Amino acid sequence: MPPGSMPGRRARGEIEQLPSGSLRVRVYAGIDPVSKRRRYLTETVPAGPLAARDAEAVRTLLLDTVRRQHRRPTAATGGPPPSPAAGTPTTALAPAPGAVPPIGRATGARRRSRRRGEPTLTTIAALADVSAPTVSKVLNGRSGVAAQTRSRVEALLREHGYRRPELGTPSASVEVVFYGMQSNLAVTIMQGVQQVAGAHRLAVGFTDARRQVSEGRFWARDLLARRPTGVIAVHLGFTSEQHALLAASAIPLVVLDPTGEPPLHAVPSVTATNWSGGFEAARHLLDLGHRRIAVISGPTDRLCARARLDGARAALEAEGVGLPARRLRVGHWFSFDDGLHLGRELLRQNPSPTAILCGNDLQALGVYEAARLAGRRIPGDLSVVGFDDIPHTTLCGPPMTSVRQPLTEMGDVAARMVLTLAANASLAQTRVELATTLVVRDSTAVAPGT
Repeated sequence: MPPGSMPGRRARGEIEQLPSGSLRVRVYAGIDPVSKRRRYLTETVPAGPLAARDAEAVRTLLLDTVRRQHRRPTAATGGPPPSPAAGTPTTALAPAPGAVPPIGRATGARRRSRRRGEPTLTTIAALADVSAPTVSKVLNGRSGVAAQTRSRVEALLREHGYRRPELGTPSASVEVVFYGMQSNLAVTIMQGVQQVAGAHRLAVGFTDARRQVSEGRFWARDLLARRPTGVIAVHLGFTSEQHALLAASAIPLVVLDPTGEPPLHAVPSVTATNWSGGFEAARHLLDLGHRRIAVISGPTDRLCARARLDGARAALEAEGVGLPARRLRVGHWFSFDDGLHLGRELLRQNPSPTAILCGNDLQALGVYEAARLAGRRIPGDLSVVGFDDIPHTTLCGPPMTSVRQPLTEMGDVAARMVLTLAANASLAQTRVELATTLVVRDSTAVAPGT
């Protein structure tokens, strides 16, 4: 076979006009060795007067990329296996300083070398007493596999630490998985993800894992079927089995605001300085002369809730005030109802708190309503501090003092990390913490009688 030729089918570039006026360039890149499906390199050129010229340039670039792949020595000739075009830059993007390594649109390019002794797909199939295509179906989240067989294959993938050497052709998207869509946070996070993904011409989708779980669906398997370029999991607690399945299928994963340490110790993550934020909020109330300070925490199985509570407690104890049990309430969720019901409990005490520090802004808004029902004025009788600094904090009366989480920046950093992993590059840091900021408004004042 002459150099640059392809078995069975020659690489050709096709240019298709989309309804938006953009032009999509698609080049055949061979057969995926695992799924046995055809692979394509694709790129979309925005509409414009020079779109046709740019599309021809992109087609030439992609054709050259495919030809280079197939000129490389193959395993059959004793050389290294061909490597897809993971780092092929798109023609229309110039990476900014500090940008992630360039990523093609849907290149199928995440190939890594297999270490000596690592199990192959054929090995897993033999151990499970199934065919290699059955294992491939499990890795790709496809149907046609009995539940018991799927569970057996997934267990073997975990047990033997299988890692797929190549994903094939991922979809040109980044998937953001939420556990419960809290619109006040989700939209802001998605904006941060979008500004990075959009610069790489990747779409951004989302999944509500809590809804899928309530419907008896396995969200991780659905992700395998969609084959995103990468996954960002937000406020999500998931099992080691789910994590292992994504890892085995070579889908990069970054966690934003992880719910706990295990099993996420090996997963890159982005979070805010929750402990410092809790400490600063409590210190602010102490500086205003408050000593009867209560805390309404989020659920303490959440890492961020524990960190905020621990930070507040540390500030109170350093001042010699402490946080007695009667002044602490723990919510079932970060919800308005938590703040309302637990706030009413605290305000019925005698003497009642002069300040309440809340686990998030929704809880603080619930305390606003509890104070109204109890006839307490904010901040004259009661100071209130929230956490997150959602847009509603400036619209309530009075505007709320809150600890701002840099949610847009967190989404931005998480997207950069997941695209770096998708480009098969190393992360400078696997755990990133971004600073919180106390934003003082009109819901806090000097303690009564001070």
